[in-house]
Amino acid sequence: MKTIVNPKKEDWSALLQRPTQSIEDIENTVNQIFQDVQQHGDFAVAKYTSIFDGVELDDCIVSEEEINKASNSVSIELKNAIKKAKLNIETFHKAQKTAKVEIETARGVLCWQEKRPIEKIGLYIPGGTAPLFSTVLMLAVPAQIAGCKEIILCSPPNKEGAIAKEILYTAQLCGVTKIVKAGGIQAIAGLTFGTDAIPKVYKIFGPGNQFVTVAKQLSTKYGVAIDMPAGPSELLVVADDSANATYVASDLLSQAEHGTDSQVILVSDSKNLIKKVEDEIENQLQYLPRKDIAQKALQNSKAFLIENVEEALELINDYGPEHLIISTMNNTFFVDNIINAGSVFIGNYTPESAGDYASGTNHTLPTNGFSKAYSGVNLDSFTKSITFQKINKEGLLNIGETIELMAEAEGLQAHKNAVSIRLKDLKK
Repeated sequence: MKTIVNPKKEDWSALLQRPTQSIEDIENTVNQIFQDVQQHGDFAVAKYTSIFDGVELDDCIVSEEEINKASNSVSIELKNAIKKAKLNIETFHKAQKTAKVEIETARGVLCWQEKRPIEKIGLYIPGGTAPLFSTVLMLAVPAQIAGCKEIILCSPPNKEGAIAKEILYTAQLCGVTKIVKAGGIQAIAGLTFGTDAIPKVYKIFGPGNQFVTVAKQLSTKYGVAIDMPAGPSELLVVADDSANATYVASDLLSQAEHGTDSQVILVSDSKNLIKKVEDEIENQLQYLPRKDIAQKALQNSKAFLIENVEEALELINDYGPEHLIISTMNNTFFVDNIINAGSVFIGNYTPESAGDYASGTNHTLPTNGFSKAYSGVNLDSFTKSITFQKINKEGLLNIGETIELMAEAEGLQAHKNAVSIRLKDLKK
């Protein structure tokens, strides 16, 4: 990690740049594959599965037999761990349910809001170098709680044409209605347009690489909603001499091992801590199976020595990290003043891994600075709010003239007439 000492504010943007390709570099490829899938459906999906995943599939739909076989081969210990994590995630997301909001805004004017589930959703679960079965929990559990009717899961197959057994077990445990062997851009295109095998959905959820992220953004041009732009993983740790350097290093490495395009940042007011963390990273790195991936990610990573705590906070909010770990003598200052972050982890004994797996919060979070405007996935992500109103005679008499005056001022005579005709009858 390169250490930068008290950087000037005008240099922050360049120093905090994410290690991603420009959208222009990716968009052309995404557009071509979208057009192909729109025109040729399953044939195009199968073609790109062959090209990108190196496997020819006779059928892209996972059968009940495959699910049962995969589930039976998952160890009891892991099944129990998944069930425990599922319970915590259910507990946290059920607590997010809100009651109907009902209010009489004026005498005789009753307004209320109710939430309804999004009927058809698509879940994208990355496979690749790390099949993220934990993401199935994070997406399918709240979808079930919300009451979504169709839950379609897409995940890339391996060279044998199979999806990871842990993904299949977790999917059936969480009520996924259809599992499709398709990944990358072609999976997002399939969910966007619908094919004979892949149902068209109303909203697409899930993280992915830069190509998947751009594909999700493109799907919105075709009337499909997305959870958020969620690309390569990132973590920022703010720590001082009260932090445990071993813990900090382990947290930074836990995100660096996600992928070569991941980014981790350390912000501290202590040269001593930064040096200890760097030494610990080198030590722990040697024992990681994904050492090569983590090393490449660390090339995109930096340590910032910032002695002014207000300036450190400003830099963090400017970066808007997906994950933020706060491990300082003054945690309350950062907790109370952080504005831009996907999910926050507080203190020496709150590793980011807890949120990734089993504490109960959701790990599908905005990256690339999108935490400045987007929330992480939550129960509301799987619902939409519908407003209702009921006006009686007294209510229309109370607000009718207001509506007439405003409609007339906007030059919308028919709007005014819709009220005036009724008021005329009421005043007879």
